[in-house]
Amino acid sequence: MIKVGCCGFPTARKEYFKNLGIVEVQKTFYKPPRLETAARWKKEAPPDFEFTVKAWQLITHASSSPTYRKAGIEVEDKSKYGYFRPTREVFDAWEKTAEIADALKAEVVVFQCPASFKEEEGNIRNMREFFSSISRRFIYAWEPRGKWNSATIRELCEELDIIHCVDPFKGKSVSKLKYFRLHGRNGYRYDYSAEELNELKEMCGSRAYCLFNNTEMYKNALEFKNLTGNEDMRTKKR
Repeated sequence: MIKVGCCGFPTARKEYFKNLGIVEVQKTFYKPPRLETAARWKKEAPPDFEFTVKAWQLITHASSSPTYRKAGIEVEDKSKYGYFRPTREVFDAWEKTAEIADALKAEVVVFQCPASFKEEEGNIRNMREFFSSISRRFIYAWEPRGKWNSATIRELCEELDIIHCVDPFKGKSVSKLKYFRLHGRNGYRYDYSAEELNELKEMCGSRAYCLFNNTEMYKNALEFKNLTGNEDMRTKKR
């Protein structure tokens, strides 16, 4: 019931598919790949391999984010992008994300928000309108990185039928189904110790996604897979 993998492919896909059972696709955040590319990944993967998808940054991040420049994205009207704004541009970005998720037969789509996306009335209103407007064919995991009260996070997750995504060493999940993204306790350059992986196992409970996102992500994922047995979790229930 604990699924273990990495945020992106830290090694050759063929090797990764042989040793781990899940990956969180990162390219969809910067600029979604062609549908043909996603279909090829799905075809190359074992039948029971799972993809989760990180939503396109045009949905979650303001156009002033350096990640736009990294992806080579330029927009004309900067006020229409990011922060779940109820604009045609944001919903078009969602449709593109959903197309890739469908091609990969993903169950989970992750919305990682920047630290600048804070607990403010306008942001909450945008989230309500966005999640009430899109189809419910995926599990939606929301990773708030700004300053949010845990009670507000819980209320929004329950109201909008989404799950809380968090680094468990930096915050506590409010959802029954855990979606953990492990960014390194002291930053991206990090190697989790055996003691920390045992601690992580306790935090997972019986149902969790654990995706490593640190320099030693592949090594740590393999270590944690061996520790947990990496039992399959096939339910969509929260």
